[in-house]
Amino acid sequence: MIILFNKPYGVLCQFRPVAGRLTLKNFIHQPGVHAAGRLDADSEGLLVLTDDGDEQHRITDPRHKLPKTYYAQVDGIPGDDALAQLRAGIPLNDGRTRPAEARLVDPPDWLWPRDPPVRFRKNIPTAWIELVLREGKNRQVRRMTAAVGHPTLRLIRYRIGAWSLQGLPVSASMKIP
Repeated sequence: MIILFNKPYGVLCQFRPVAGRLTLKNFIHQPGVHAAGRLDADSEGLLVLTDDGDEQHRITDPRHKLPKTYYAQVDGIPGDDALAQLRAGIPLNDGRTRPAEARLVDPPDWLWPRDPPVRFRKNIPTAWIELVLREGKNRQVRRMTAAVGHPTLRLIRYRIGAWSLQGLPVSASMKIP
């Protein structure tokens, strides 16, 4: 069984309760499923859950190179050089990232309001980058955008392989047959 969940900002990717925090337990009421990968509390978007250990491994293991698409709102407007660096791979303290697909995009028209909203600074513009990764280092998108001088303000995972957020409202889940 596969469950797609549109994780809101601030929710922890665990079922174990934490005082004063929302966790998957507050949203997913199907026993026996586990998240195939994680999203930090301050990241939003697609989380795939399954009760099949082999499927969970296929989704998370970088050897399978399952593409994961993210939309990152970043400080400033990245130029061609910053995008080229993201495409080539970024050296991080735990090793160089694999090359990524990276391009500037318009703000997504399907985007929901975030609570709390992203901070607004009148004198610093923001831009949206679409990134497609085939690995999953800890806080990878945030570290990559910061390394090219454009820290991430908001991060949404939109797609994992063939699964996407299309038609899935924030905080909602859907079983895939």
